[in-house]
Amino acid sequence: MAENKDILVIGGGISGLTTAIEAAEAGYNATIVERNPYLGGRVAQLFKYFPKLCPPYCGLEINFKRIKTNPRITFYTGAEVENIGGNEGDFTASVKVNARKVNEKCTACNACVEACPVERPNDFNFGMDTTKAIYLPHDLAFPMRYVIDSSVCKGSECNKCKEACKYDAIDLDMQDKAVEINVGSIVTATGWNPYDATKMDNLGFGKIKDVVTNMMMERLSAPNGPTKGAIKRPSDGKDVQSIAFVQCAGSRDENHLPYCSAICCMASLKQATYIREKNPESDVYIFYIDLRAPGKYEDFLNKIDADEKVKLIKGKVAKIEQDGDGVVVTAEDVIGGGKINQKVDMVVLAAGMESALKGSNLLSTIKTEESDFAVSEGQTEGIYAAGVASRPNDVTTSVQGATGAALKGIQSLVRRSE
Repeated sequence: MAENKDILVIGGGISGLTTAIEAAEAGYNATIVERNPYLGGRVAQLFKYFPKLCPPYCGLEINFKRIKTNPRITFYTGAEVENIGGNEGDFTASVKVNARKVNEKCTACNACVEACPVERPNDFNFGMDTTKAIYLPHDLAFPMRYVIDSSVCKGSECNKCKEACKYDAIDLDMQDKAVEINVGSIVTATGWNPYDATKMDNLGFGKIKDVVTNMMMERLSAPNGPTKGAIKRPSDGKDVQSIAFVQCAGSRDENHLPYCSAICCMASLKQATYIREKNPESDVYIFYIDLRAPGKYEDFLNKIDADEKVKLIKGKVAKIEQDGDGVVVTAEDVIGGGKINQKVDMVVLAAGMESALKGSNLLSTIKTEESDFAVSEGQTEGIYAAGVASRPNDVTTSVQGATGAALKGIQSLVRRSE
């Protein structure tokens, strides 16, 4: 058999980037297929990541530079793998690349945005603000190129963005294209989606404006977010003076996600530092079933617990209701006994992590367990999983696992070439 030294990486988040870079720097060709119009995945949406509590842009920028300078890495954004055929050493993936409507001449000058009359909800900020129909996904988007949302753009009927672009970068006639990629092994790094919090009727998300999810809290805290980093209530723009975090919102619940989403406890403790640093007079309430802070993370938990403005309350939240100009959280108090009714300015739901493989056409090829996370045993030879594609993980663990997935992909190539 002719040696195929190519690896397909499905997903361009932190795990997919790590897998592709590690494989390429070891001398193998890697192709990334990412459904978003940018690389970086969920990590790009974070304000800070754990445990260093530093902005993710730093690490992402380094990885983007490694991609730019490595000719062994090819990537497609706004693209989806529609079908996978073949076997280890000789896979063929059919990929649909959605038309971006903006070509590589784009300099990100923003003239097109200023001319565009159509607005759309900003999905990068979970709909908490808007962009124009032509937009840059975020400040450090890679590739640094605008994209047109064809679902709202009026096309040639409008044409204002094309008229404003002096670089001839806008092609409103650009069509989707099909690409076939032949590879020797595949790494699935499809990541995760936040669990749909509207499914939990008692927690008020979607009905009460000041009930948000943990990922929305990341965007509210980020300097490139909808409020430029000021943590304000969505309902009236008021600075948040008191906040409640509700753990296991959808996780460890047989009616929703039966498993622990692994990162929620540490994410809420991390986000408690956001509000305490931005508003030293703020009061924080964290309602939890169990606080899972293993090993080195226990010191961080103890640090948060020592803050007299942070109250850790062991008890499951029964309901969240609007009450005048605030929100009331009703919960049991396991340690103190009885019931608590705590009024706050805003509530953050620690929504669980749901596999992005759920509902995907990849399920015909990628073997998963009942929650749609990829399994190791029984998987097709030559196909491996990285990061949250296999189970809920934090960033550090995902990066470590991605390095391992790159090695497995390489070992597969070597095995088939012998």
